[in-house]
Amino acid sequence: MDERQLLSRITVNPKIFGGKPIIRRLRIKVESILALLEQGVTPEEILSDYPDLEPEDIRACLAYVRR
Repeated sequence: MDERQLLSRITVNPKIFGGKPIIRRLRIKVESILALLEQGVTPEEILSDYPDLEPEDIRACLAYVRR
């Protein structure tokens, strides 16, 4: 999956979380996933804690912050 496809997984809607970027309309904020990664939580642990997420969603968060 290229970066454009990854970024398409991130949505921004002013009516949801004040327009903060979320993952695939799941109401999971990109900043929440990035904070977990910064705290040392592994992607596998995140996926276990958030069963609706897919590995590509975590990659999408990282691509979003790099853009």
